[in-house]
Amino acid sequence: MTDLHPFIAGLPKAELHVHHVGSASPRIVSELAARHPDSRVPTDPEALVDYFTFTDFAHFIEVYLSVVDLIRTPEDVRLLTYEVARDMARQNIRYAELTVTPFSSTRRGIEEKAFMAAIEDARIAAETELGVILRWCFDIPGEAGLQAAEETARLAVDLHPEGLVSFGLGGPEIGVPRPQFKPYFDRAIAAGLRSVPHAGETTGPQTIWDALTELRAERIGHGTSATRDPKLLAHLAEHRIALEVCPTSNIATRAVTDIDEHPIKEMVAAGVLVTINSDDPPMFGTDLNNEYGVAARLLGLDERGIAELAKNAVEASFLDEVGKARIAAEIDSYTTEWLTR
Repeated sequence: MTDLHPFIAGLPKAELHVHHVGSASPRIVSELAARHPDSRVPTDPEALVDYFTFTDFAHFIEVYLSVVDLIRTPEDVRLLTYEVARDMARQNIRYAELTVTPFSSTRRGIEEKAFMAAIEDARIAAETELGVILRWCFDIPGEAGLQAAEETARLAVDLHPEGLVSFGLGGPEIGVPRPQFKPYFDRAIAAGLRSVPHAGETTGPQTIWDALTELRAERIGHGTSATRDPKLLAHLAEHRIALEVCPTSNIATRAVTDIDEHPIKEMVAAGVLVTINSDDPPMFGTDLNNEYGVAARLLGLDERGIAELAKNAVEASFLDEVGKARIAAEIDSYTTEWLTR
């Protein structure tokens, strides 16, 4: 079988489901841990490999929050954001919607306007210096409850930084029903933001239905359990509601037990618009290039099939139509040149 990794490495890509803090590389995490020695996070990048080995989803959330606690100053925020963009540039990611959880930082004492200024400064620099277009999804940390929802909605609507395009909901799903967050999503949508909650990662299809009916989701984060409901799959396919699929993440958090049993094959077979994403890449020992390799193997794709998968993410993105056309054309041009050389 042809080694597809060189093709994937050079392929222009967009990413729609990737977390701000969860994208901190071992180098960045160790630097932040050294800045804040009272943290229990290891300062040795090699030790982080064991630290980022998760027993289940609850353990993942615990470890994730310990890394969140390293982001304590606007300078930390700016460093993290720009370095995440640098890692994206190395993978030929042209556009990314980065999921940011401002509540986690503002409640730890970072002044809210300083937080916004830090991510915006990094966003502008990333586009100018690295050629990576960043946009923000402000998400509610579900484990923090309705107080976090209220604060996230206020920050999104009242401060609304220029790069903000969408409103989300992350964290654990078990014991955190989606309908309770409807008023906050209604407020965000009224302010022009798009709805992109996580749903159906560790719970069943009803959570996805709730995200669609109560939160007016335009894309679904993960949606792993969608294949357990044929009517839901048909609905997603008919309305071109994309699933943000993160294969390695699903294995790392035990949402899926075996990569060869990942439901992505059934999603694609049902005609659902599937996008490939890395979620929290360094924590899961992956990156977007690797996730495309995993998806290509599971779906039996060649170079043209991978290119079409990359264009799915462009289609499902909230980039303007001119920007979408530009990246899609770049994908086509790259693929044609690769196959005719």
